[in-house]
Amino acid sequence: MKAHSPLSIRIIDNACYGKEGLTGGDRIFIELARRWAQQGNKISIFASRDGYNICMRENLKHENIEYSIWWERGVSRPMAVPLSYLARSLVGIVKVLMMKEQKEQKSIVYSASDFWPDSLPGLIMKLKDRKVKWVAGFYLFTPRPWSKESVFKGKYLWRGLASYIGQLLVYRLIKRYADMVFVTSEPDVEKFITKNRDRNRVIAVRGGVDTRLPTSVPEPREKSYDAVFIGRFHSQKGVLELVDIWRYVCEWKKDAKLAIVGLGPLEAQLGDKIAISGLQDNISILGYQDGIPKIQTCKSSRVVLHPAIYDSGGMAACEAMACGLPGVSFDLKALETYYPKGMLKTPCFDSKEFAQNIIRLLEDEGLYKKTQRDALDWSREWDWDKRAEKILDAVNSLF
Repeated sequence: MKAHSPLSIRIIDNACYGKEGLTGGDRIFIELARRWAQQGNKISIFASRDGYNICMRENLKHENIEYSIWWERGVSRPMAVPLSYLARSLVGIVKVLMMKEQKEQKSIVYSASDFWPDSLPGLIMKLKDRKVKWVAGFYLFTPRPWSKESVFKGKYLWRGLASYIGQLLVYRLIKRYADMVFVTSEPDVEKFITKNRDRNRVIAVRGGVDTRLPTSVPEPREKSYDAVFIGRFHSQKGVLELVDIWRYVCEWKKDAKLAIVGLGPLEAQLGDKIAISGLQDNISILGYQDGIPKIQTCKSSRVVLHPAIYDSGGMAACEAMACGLPGVSFDLKALETYYPKGMLKTPCFDSKEFAQNIIRLLEDEGLYKKTQRDALDWSREWDWDKRAEKILDAVNSLF
């Protein structure tokens, strides 16, 4: 890593409302902030109470990190989400307008997501103080509500339309005003290149894994699960489709076992679908896991599943790949560069063919070992320490 004078980094994570689990954007800023603080940079995190609680759960604590809570109230009903979203945005803007001007010469504001409660205060902070550089996180483009990739159908069409229009506004603001943009994968880089922002200022963060942690957990004598899914219980992650996929697997192997790690808004629907499908003995919902427990579950499994319907990447699968698990996914364009190896790709969105790829790995020892080696090799490219250093070098180049 190049030697740099310390930065003052303000991170805005005001959009988190605690029902989604740990999003990819949350994981990225938490792991970057953890390492940047250890390197002597001053980190100020402006978060909702839910966001703060997640940071504490992830043990994001350091003498160089301080917190300010911008929004205290949680969201108990789904219908309250839009109102909370707008209120958080307005409160964040007011908080920024009331802030004193930054004294530090090397000052960054990093909006953790493109959601309004994160991105609009970030924009205002930059416009208010021109020496502040705005780094905008933009990790997933919302598909057009009428497209086949959209999960917002029927009565949920209005929600998809609102999400699409709201993100389109933020996209134009970020494209015009942000000094640097963090995206997840290479296909999104071109969308932010302008005459004032070249490729070096659009960073495909991709994500990372702690490559040292898996080595601290011994291999179990026997595998408890044929496969594992790790992620938020959200429609974009394909968690409901996963039940259909596993039903096909169970037609081949009646006692096939699947572990599902995570939480999210579809938890009740997921449980209902498992019961209706009669797969209670085949699918175990283990809830949220991190650190050693998650590694133990991965090492107790043979294959990792990543059935995302639309996604810009998804780093959770790579945590399992670092434990030696080959993967199966749909053949999404973003995954061409995100997971170029170590994962069998399935035509979108053929659940039966997805199941066939799982069975191929479980039956074919040669294919399993080759894909496993590729998964391990690829996961080593994702080391968080290396990623954090490289990204901090890019951020420092703004000065």
